[in-house]
Amino acid sequence: MKKRFTKFLAVALSLAMLMSVVACGKKETTPEKTETGKTTEQAGTVSTETTTYDIVVWVPEEALALTKTQIENYNATNTDGYKFNATVEAVSESDAATQMITDVEAGADMFNFAQDQLSRLIMAGAVGKLGVKAEAFVRENNDDGAIAAVTAGDALYGYPITSDNGYYIFYDKRYVSDEQAKTVEGILEACKAAKRNFACPIGGNGWYLAGWFFGVGCDSTWVTDDEGTFVSINDTFNSEKGLIAAKGLYKIMSSDCWVDSDQISEFEAAIPCAVLVAGPWWNKKASELLGDNLGAAKMPTYTVDGKNYQIGSFCGSKIIGVKPQTDAAKGAALSKLAQYMSGEECQKQRFQQLEWGPSNKVAQAMPEVKANPGLTALAAQSPFAKAQGNVHGSWWDISKAIGAGIKESDGSDDALKAVLQKYYDDCNAVFLMTSDEKEAFSVIGGICGSMWDKDFPMTRVPESGDPTYYSEALLLHAGETFKCRQGASWDVNFGDPNSGDKDGNAIVPADGYYFVKLVTSTDVKQGTVTLEKTSYHAYSVIGSVLGTGWDKDFAMSIQADGKTFKLENVALHANETFKVRLAHNWDNCWGDPVNGDKDGNFIVPADGTYTIVFDSATSNVTLEK
Repeated sequence: MKKRFTKFLAVALSLAMLMSVVACGKKETTPEKTETGKTTEQAGTVSTETTTYDIVVWVPEEALALTKTQIENYNATNTDGYKFNATVEAVSESDAATQMITDVEAGADMFNFAQDQLSRLIMAGAVGKLGVKAEAFVRENNDDGAIAAVTAGDALYGYPITSDNGYYIFYDKRYVSDEQAKTVEGILEACKAAKRNFACPIGGNGWYLAGWFFGVGCDSTWVTDDEGTFVSINDTFNSEKGLIAAKGLYKIMSSDCWVDSDQISEFEAAIPCAVLVAGPWWNKKASELLGDNLGAAKMPTYTVDGKNYQIGSFCGSKIIGVKPQTDAAKGAALSKLAQYMSGEECQKQRFQQLEWGPSNKVAQAMPEVKANPGLTALAAQSPFAKAQGNVHGSWWDISKAIGAGIKESDGSDDALKAVLQKYYDDCNAVFLMTSDEKEAFSVIGGICGSMWDKDFPMTRVPESGDPTYYSEALLLHAGETFKCRQGASWDVNFGDPNSGDKDGNAIVPADGYYFVKLVTSTDVKQGTVTLEKTSYHAYSVIGSVLGTGWDKDFAMSIQADGKTFKLENVALHANETFKVRLAHNWDNCWGDPVNGDKDGNFIVPADGTYTIVFDSATSNVTLEK
C-alpha cells in the first residue's frame, strides 16, 4: 500500500512541479513564505526575498568538490528567487540506489545512480517522474542512448549526465601495435613476445563477459510487468552462437598471458600488462601512466573455426535522480537545479576535471572530447554495444559463473555446452523459486574459502520482535568482508555502511568463529548486520545419541592443547552411531572408517557413560569410558 501511495504521490508532484515554477517569482495577492517561514505583504504585492531550501545531495567521492562548486554557481547565478543550502555527501552510484530504496524518506533529495537501478528506484517511489518541460529539456539536449537510459514505458525518470558506462581496450604502444590491437590473436601474440599480460576481467564478471555473447548476436533481456516485477527472461546465450562466444572466451582464458583484472595498476604489476580491458574511469590515470605510449581502441575481434567475430559490450549512463517532494515548490526548484547540473556547462566541467564522457550533444562535440583516446574508443565500440536495461539482482552471480566454468573446463564443445546449459537452467530457476526461497537470507562474501560465489544460509529466529536471522557458526578471518542478502539476489542486501569499506561491506575484526546476525525491519527496508563471537569452536557430535535422531548437534569443548575437543560424560547405548562434524554441516565430518558401519559412522560398543574425544590434528574419533 505504501508503494502505491508513493507512486501516486510522485506522479501528482511531477504535475504540481510544472505549476509551481512561477511560485518563486512575484505574486499580486497571495503571501509567500520566506526563508524564515514568515510572510511579507506590502501594498498588495509580495516580497521577492529569496527562499532557501535545505537539501542533501549524493555523488561519488571523486565528484564531491566539483558538485559543491556547481551548486554554489547555481545559487549565485539563478534568478528564480531561491537558493540551496546543500549537504553534499560521498555515496557511489551503485550504493545510492540501494540506500534510497532502503529508506526513501531518509534518502537524499538528489542523487547519482547507474541506469540499471532505474526500475528498483521507480518501484520504491524513490525517483520522481519528469514533468513536461523537464522531459523536453532531457530529450532536446541528450543523445538517444542517454534518453533511453531514463525511460520507463512512456515516461522519463531522471537527468542523464554521462554516456560513458562501457568498456574498450587500453594498450601500451611500445609492445602492441595499432594493427595487433585489432584482434585477440594479435594481442596475445604481442603480449607473449613482450612477456607481458593481457588483463581482461572475464573470469567472474558478467558485465564484461556478456560482451562476447552480444557480439555474436545473442540476447539477454529481463522482462518486467507494469509493477516492475521480473516475470521472464529472453536469453539466447545457451545456443550455437553462444558456443562461439564461449570458445572466444576460452581462447583468452587458456593463454599464459591472461590476467583476470580490470585494474589500471596492472600496468605497474610485477609482470605488467600490455593491454587492459576497462572503461573511461581509467582514462586520466592511463594517460598519466603511459603518456604518449597510450593507445585506446574498441574491443578486438577474435577467430573461431576460421570466422572473425567482433566482441560487443554493455553501454549505459550515469543519471541524476530527484526524490519526489511533499513541498511542490521545493520539487520544482530541485527540477531546475537538476537541469542545470545535467546541462551542457556542468557536463563540460565534469569532462574537464573528471574525464566523464558527456551525454549532452553539444558537449560531445567539443574538440577535446573528440580527441580523448578513451572516449574515441568508446564511440567506436558503441555500434557493437547493448544498452544495459533492468537486470534481476541474481543475474550477476549467475552470469559470472560462465567465466568460472569456462576457466575450469578443457575447452571442448561438450564442456562449454555444459557451462551454458547450467547458466540457462540457473536463469530460469529464478522464476521457480518458492516464496520461502525468495524471502530467505544468506551470508555471502570473501569468507570460508569462497570468493563472493557461495551463499551460507541463515535461519530466522522464531517469534522474535523484528525479524532476526542467524548463520551457522562460521570460521572468519580478520579483514574478510561480507554482506547478508535476500533470495540469493542483490536486490535486497545489507552490510555495514560505517565500516569504511568502499562498497559498504561488513568487515571481520579478528580471527574466530562467529554467528552472523541480521535484524531487519518488518518491511525489509532496513537491516543491521553484526557478528557474535562464540566460544563454541564449531566441532560437534551428531547421531542417534542422547535421545535424538541425527537432528541435533552437541557442542564439543576445546582442550588446553588447542587441538583436542571433548563431549564429556554422556550416556550412550550399544550400537548407537554418531559422527563429529565441523560448523554444523557435512562438508567436514569424521567417524570410524575402519570399524564403523557402512556410512563410516562410529558405533558405540556397549552401554555406558563416555567422553567422546576428537583430535583435530589427526581427525581421530575415540571413546573414553
